Amino acid sequence: MDMPDILLEIEREVRPHFGRGKVASYIPGLKRVPPDKFGMVVRMVDGGEYGVGQFTEPFSIQSISKLPMLMLAMSMMGEEIWRFVGKEPSGSAFNSLVQLEYEKGVPRNPFVNAGALVVLDAVMANTQGKASQVMLDYLRVLSQNFAIDYDRKVAASELRTGHRNAAIANLLRAHGRIRQAPDTLLEAYCLQCSLEMSCLDLARALLPLANSGVSPLLEEAVLTDRQTRRINALMMTCGMYDSVGSFAFRVGLPAKSGVGGGIVAVVPRHCCLVVWSPELDRSGNSLVGTAALELFARMTKLSIL
Repeated sequence: MDMPDILLEIEREVRPHFGRGKVASYIPGLKRVPPDKFGMVVRMVDGGEYGVGQFTEPFSIQSISKLPMLMLAMSMMGEEIWRFVGKEPSGSAFNSLVQLEYEKGVPRNPFVNAGALVVLDAVMANTQGKASQVMLDYLRVLSQNFAIDYDRKVAASELRTGHRNAAIANLLRAHGRIRQAPDTLLEAYCLQCSLEMSCLDLARALLPLANSGVSPLLEEAVLTDRQTRRINALMMTCGMYDSVGSFAFRVGLPAKSGVGGGIVAVVPRHCCLVVWSPELDRSGNSLVGTAALELFARMTKLSIL
Protein backbone atom coordinates (compact mmCIF):
# COMPACT_ATOMS: atom_id res chain seq x y z
CA MET A 1 0.00 0.00 0.00
CA ASP A 2 1.20 3.51 -0.72
CA MET A 3 0.72 6.38 1.73
CA PRO A 4 -2.57 7.77 0.32
CA ASP A 5 -4.09 4.27 0.51
CA ILE A 6 -2.79 3.81 4.05
CA LEU A 7 -4.41 7.04 5.19
CA LEU A 8 -7.71 6.16 3.54
CA GLU A 9 -7.64 2.76 5.25
CA ILE A 10 -6.90 4.39 8.62
CA GLU A 11 -9.80 6.80 8.13
CA ARG A 12 -12.09 3.84 7.44
CA GLU A 13 -10.87 1.74 10.37
CA VAL A 14 -11.14 4.45 13.03
CA ARG A 15 -14.82 5.15 12.36
CA PRO A 16 -16.08 2.66 15.02
CA HIS A 17 -14.14 4.63 17.68
CA PHE A 18 -16.25 7.76 17.27
CA GLY A 19 -18.61 8.37 20.18
CA ARG A 20 -16.37 6.70 22.75
CA GLY A 21 -14.67 9.91 23.90
CA LYS A 22 -15.79 13.36 24.95
CA VAL A 23 -14.99 16.83 23.58
CA ALA A 24 -13.23 19.04 26.16
CA SER A 25 -16.02 20.85 27.98
CA TYR A 26 -14.06 22.65 30.69
CA ILE A 27 -12.85 25.16 28.10
CA PRO A 28 -16.04 26.93 26.93
CA GLY A 29 -14.56 27.92 23.58
CA LEU A 30 -14.04 24.26 22.62
CA LYS A 31 -17.55 23.01 23.37
CA ARG A 32 -18.86 24.03 19.96
CA VAL A 33 -16.45 21.83 17.95
CA PRO A 34 -18.30 18.97 16.19
CA PRO A 35 -17.11 15.69 17.73
CA ASP A 36 -16.97 13.74 14.45
CA LYS A 37 -14.18 15.77 12.86
CA PHE A 38 -11.14 13.82 11.64
CA GLY A 39 -8.04 14.91 9.78
CA MET A 40 -4.63 13.34 9.35
CA VAL A 41 -1.54 14.35 7.42
CA VAL A 42 1.92 12.90 6.87
CA ARG A 43 4.74 15.23 5.79
CA MET A 44 7.89 13.39 4.69
CA VAL A 45 11.33 14.92 5.07
CA ASP A 46 11.94 14.24 1.37
CA GLY A 47 8.98 16.43 0.37
CA GLY A 48 6.05 14.01 0.11
CA GLU A 49 2.83 15.31 1.65
CA TYR A 50 -0.31 13.22 2.15
CA GLY A 51 -3.58 14.00 3.90
CA VAL A 52 -7.04 12.63 4.56
CA GLY A 53 -10.23 14.08 6.04
CA GLN A 54 -10.26 17.65 7.36
CA PHE A 55 -6.47 17.97 7.38
CA THR A 56 -6.51 21.60 6.17
CA GLU A 57 -9.13 22.78 8.71
CA PRO A 58 -7.71 24.90 11.55
CA PHE A 59 -8.33 23.80 15.15
CA SER A 60 -7.25 24.96 18.59
CA ILE A 61 -3.84 23.37 19.17
CA GLN A 62 -3.88 23.94 22.96
CA SER A 63 -1.01 22.05 24.67
CA ILE A 64 0.68 21.23 21.37
CA SER A 65 1.76 24.89 21.58
CA LYS A 66 4.11 23.89 24.41
CA LEU A 67 6.27 22.18 21.81
CA PRO A 68 7.14 25.17 19.57
CA MET A 69 7.52 27.36 22.67
CA LEU A 70 10.11 24.88 23.99
CA MET A 71 11.80 24.92 20.58
CA LEU A 72 12.00 28.72 20.80
CA ALA A 73 13.35 28.62 24.35
CA MET A 74 16.04 26.10 23.42
CA SER A 75 17.07 28.04 20.33
CA MET A 76 17.33 31.24 22.41
CA MET A 77 18.80 29.93 25.66
CA GLY A 78 20.37 26.55 24.90
CA GLU A 79 21.05 24.45 27.99
CA GLU A 80 20.19 27.33 30.33
CA ILE A 81 16.48 26.49 30.09
CA TRP A 82 17.08 23.35 32.18
CA ARG A 83 17.94 25.53 35.16
CA PHE A 84 14.23 26.35 35.38
CA VAL A 85 12.45 23.12 34.48
CA GLY A 86 13.09 19.38 34.82
CA LYS A 87 13.18 16.52 32.32
CA GLU A 88 11.29 13.77 34.15
CA PRO A 89 7.82 12.29 33.53
CA SER A 90 5.35 13.53 36.11
CA GLY A 91 3.12 10.51 36.64
CA SER A 92 0.49 13.04 37.72
CA ALA A 93 -2.16 15.17 36.05
CA PHE A 94 -0.81 17.89 33.75
CA ASN A 95 -2.19 20.58 36.09
CA SER A 96 -1.18 19.05 39.42
CA LEU A 97 -0.64 21.48 42.29
CA VAL A 98 0.34 18.85 44.85
CA GLN A 99 3.42 17.68 42.96
CA LEU A 100 4.55 21.24 42.24
CA GLU A 101 4.28 22.23 45.91
CA TYR A 102 6.01 19.04 47.10
CA GLU A 103 8.93 19.67 44.73
CA LYS A 104 9.37 23.30 45.79
CA GLY A 105 8.01 24.87 42.65
CA VAL A 106 10.31 23.11 40.15
CA PRO A 107 8.14 21.67 37.34
CA ARG A 108 8.85 18.08 36.37
CA ASN A 109 9.04 18.77 32.63
CA PRO A 110 8.15 21.42 30.00
CA PHE A 111 4.89 19.71 28.99
CA VAL A 112 2.99 19.88 32.27
CA ASN A 113 1.26 23.23 32.71
CA ALA A 114 3.69 24.44 35.36
CA GLY A 115 6.63 23.63 33.09
CA ALA A 116 5.01 25.35 30.13
CA LEU A 117 4.47 28.49 32.23
CA VAL A 118 8.13 28.50 33.27
CA VAL A 119 9.28 28.05 29.65
CA LEU A 120 6.96 30.85 28.50
CA ASP A 121 8.24 33.09 31.29
CA ALA A 122 11.81 32.50 30.12
CA VAL A 123 10.92 33.32 26.49
CA MET A 124 9.06 36.46 27.61
CA ALA A 125 12.17 37.56 29.52
CA ASN A 126 14.25 37.06 26.36
CA THR A 127 11.82 38.88 24.04
CA GLN A 128 10.91 41.93 26.16
CA GLY A 129 7.52 40.37 26.87
CA LYS A 130 6.69 39.77 23.20
CA ALA A 131 6.70 35.96 23.29
CA SER A 132 3.20 35.66 21.82
CA GLN A 133 4.09 37.62 18.69
CA VAL A 134 7.48 35.93 18.41
CA MET A 135 5.93 32.46 18.52
CA LEU A 136 3.22 33.44 16.03
CA ASP A 137 5.84 34.76 13.59
CA TYR A 138 7.98 31.64 14.19
CA LEU A 139 5.16 29.25 13.31
CA ARG A 140 3.98 31.32 10.36
CA VAL A 141 7.45 31.11 8.87
CA LEU A 142 7.98 27.42 9.69
CA SER A 143 4.59 26.42 8.27
CA GLN A 144 4.76 28.93 5.40
CA ASN A 145 1.18 29.89 6.26
CA PHE A 146 1.10 33.57 7.18
CA ALA A 147 -2.64 33.51 7.90
CA ILE A 148 -2.50 31.41 11.08
CA ASP A 149 -3.52 33.32 14.19
CA TYR A 150 -4.76 33.14 17.75
CA ASP A 151 -8.46 32.66 18.57
CA ARG A 152 -8.91 35.41 21.10
CA LYS A 153 -12.40 34.22 22.09
CA VAL A 154 -11.00 30.83 23.09
CA ALA A 155 -8.14 32.58 24.90
CA ALA A 156 -10.59 34.77 26.83
CA SER A 157 -12.71 31.77 27.81
CA GLU A 158 -9.63 29.92 29.09
CA LEU A 159 -8.48 32.95 31.06
CA ARG A 160 -11.93 33.30 32.67
CA THR A 161 -12.12 29.67 33.76
CA GLY A 162 -8.44 28.79 34.30
CA HIS A 163 -8.45 28.97 38.09
CA ARG A 164 -6.08 26.04 38.54
CA ASN A 165 -3.57 27.57 36.12
CA ALA A 166 -3.83 30.80 38.12
CA ALA A 167 -3.03 28.84 41.27
CA ILE A 168 -0.04 27.22 39.54
CA ALA A 169 1.29 30.59 38.34
CA ASN A 170 0.99 32.10 41.81
CA LEU A 171 2.68 29.06 43.36
CA LEU A 172 5.54 29.40 40.86
CA ARG A 173 5.87 33.08 41.76
CA ALA A 174 5.85 32.28 45.48
CA HIS A 175 8.79 29.91 44.92
CA GLY A 176 10.63 32.48 42.78
CA ARG A 177 10.45 30.36 39.63
CA ILE A 178 8.98 32.99 37.30
CA ARG A 179 9.80 36.65 36.67
CA GLN A 180 6.60 37.88 35.03
CA ALA A 181 3.57 38.89 37.07
CA PRO A 182 1.19 35.88 37.24
CA ASP A 183 -1.67 37.77 35.52
CA THR A 184 0.59 38.82 32.64
CA LEU A 185 1.97 35.31 32.26
CA LEU A 186 -1.47 33.70 32.33
CA GLU A 187 -2.80 36.03 29.65
CA ALA A 188 0.10 35.13 27.37
CA TYR A 189 -0.28 31.42 28.16
CA CYS A 190 -3.99 31.32 27.32
CA LEU A 191 -3.27 33.18 24.08
CA GLN A 192 -0.53 30.66 23.25
CA CYS A 193 -2.90 27.72 23.76
CA SER A 194 -5.62 29.29 21.61
CA LEU A 195 -3.50 29.24 18.45
CA GLU A 196 -5.39 27.76 15.51
CA MET A 197 -3.52 25.62 12.99
CA SER A 198 -4.43 22.76 10.69
CA CYS A 199 -2.85 19.32 10.64
CA LEU A 200 -0.97 20.39 7.52
CA ASP A 201 0.31 23.59 9.17
CA LEU A 202 1.59 21.68 12.20
CA ALA A 203 3.21 18.92 10.15
CA ARG A 204 5.12 21.47 8.08
CA ALA A 205 6.09 23.64 11.04
CA LEU A 206 7.31 20.78 13.24
CA LEU A 207 9.02 18.82 10.47
CA PRO A 208 12.48 19.91 11.76
CA LEU A 209 11.92 17.51 14.68
CA ALA A 210 12.03 14.65 12.15
CA ASN A 211 15.03 16.04 10.30
CA SER A 212 17.76 16.72 12.87
CA GLY A 213 16.56 20.30 13.37
CA VAL A 214 16.58 21.29 9.69
CA SER A 215 13.42 22.68 8.09
CA PRO A 216 13.15 21.23 4.57
CA LEU A 217 10.73 24.04 3.68
CA LEU A 218 13.22 26.76 4.68
CA GLU A 219 16.33 24.72 3.86
CA GLU A 220 17.97 25.84 7.08
CA ALA A 221 18.46 24.61 10.63
CA VAL A 222 16.15 25.97 13.33
CA LEU A 223 17.55 23.66 16.04
CA THR A 224 20.74 21.69 16.47
CA ASP A 225 20.72 17.92 16.08
CA ARG A 226 21.37 17.60 19.85
CA GLN A 227 18.44 19.88 20.71
CA THR A 228 16.16 17.94 18.36
CA ARG A 229 17.06 14.61 19.93
CA ARG A 230 16.40 16.01 23.40
CA ILE A 231 12.99 17.39 22.45
CA ASN A 232 12.02 14.08 20.85
CA ALA A 233 13.15 12.26 24.00
CA LEU A 234 10.95 14.53 26.12
CA MET A 235 8.01 13.94 23.80
CA MET A 236 8.49 10.19 24.16
CA THR A 237 8.59 10.29 27.96
CA CYS A 238 6.37 13.29 28.80
CA GLY A 239 4.30 14.33 25.77
CA MET A 240 1.05 12.44 26.31
CA TYR A 241 -0.03 13.54 29.79
CA ASP A 242 -0.26 10.72 32.33
CA SER A 243 -0.91 8.02 29.70
CA VAL A 244 2.52 8.40 28.11
CA GLY A 245 3.43 4.79 28.92
CA SER A 246 0.27 3.44 27.33
CA PHE A 247 0.81 5.58 24.23
CA ALA A 248 4.44 4.40 23.90
CA PHE A 249 3.25 0.81 24.26
CA ARG A 250 0.58 1.22 21.57
CA VAL A 251 2.28 3.61 19.11
CA GLY A 252 5.99 3.80 19.90
CA LEU A 253 6.62 7.32 18.58
CA PRO A 254 7.57 10.65 20.21
CA ALA A 255 4.35 12.69 20.36
CA LYS A 256 2.64 15.72 21.88
CA SER A 257 -1.09 16.06 22.33
CA GLY A 258 -3.52 18.87 23.11
CA VAL A 259 -7.06 18.90 24.50
CA GLY A 260 -8.24 20.44 21.23
CA GLY A 261 -7.94 16.88 19.88
CA GLY A 262 -4.65 17.20 18.01
CA ILE A 263 -1.61 14.94 18.28
CA VAL A 264 1.77 15.57 16.64
CA ALA A 265 4.05 12.55 16.23
CA VAL A 266 7.57 12.26 14.85
CA VAL A 267 9.32 9.46 13.01
CA PRO A 268 12.97 10.57 13.13
CA ARG A 269 14.59 10.82 9.69
CA HIS A 270 11.26 9.98 8.00
CA CYS A 271 8.28 12.21 8.67
CA CYS A 272 6.13 14.34 10.92
CA LEU A 273 2.50 13.29 11.18
CA VAL A 274 -0.46 15.07 12.74
CA VAL A 275 -3.93 13.79 13.52
CA TRP A 276 -6.95 15.71 14.77
CA SER A 277 -10.16 14.38 16.25
CA PRO A 278 -11.81 16.31 19.11
CA GLU A 279 -13.16 13.45 21.28
CA LEU A 280 -10.78 12.82 24.19
CA ASP A 281 -10.01 9.80 26.34
CA ARG A 282 -9.77 9.93 30.15
CA SER A 283 -6.22 11.28 30.00
CA GLY A 284 -7.13 14.19 27.71
CA ASN A 285 -5.68 12.71 24.51
CA SER A 286 -7.60 12.31 21.26
CA LEU A 287 -9.20 8.87 21.42
CA VAL A 288 -9.63 8.48 17.66
CA GLY A 289 -6.28 10.16 17.02
CA THR A 290 -4.44 7.67 19.21
CA ALA A 291 -6.15 4.79 17.42
CA ALA A 292 -5.17 6.30 14.06
CA LEU A 293 -1.52 6.61 15.06
CA GLU A 294 -1.49 3.05 16.37
CA LEU A 295 -2.81 1.87 13.01
CA PHE A 296 -0.21 3.99 11.18
CA ALA A 297 2.67 2.48 13.16
CA ARG A 298 1.35 -1.05 12.59
CA MET A 299 0.67 -0.62 8.87
CA THR A 300 3.88 1.22 7.98
CA LYS A 301 6.23 -0.42 10.53
CA LEU A 302 7.48 3.14 11.19
CA SER A 303 8.16 3.13 14.92
CA ILE A 304 11.23 3.66 17.06
CA LEU A 305 10.47 0.43 18.96
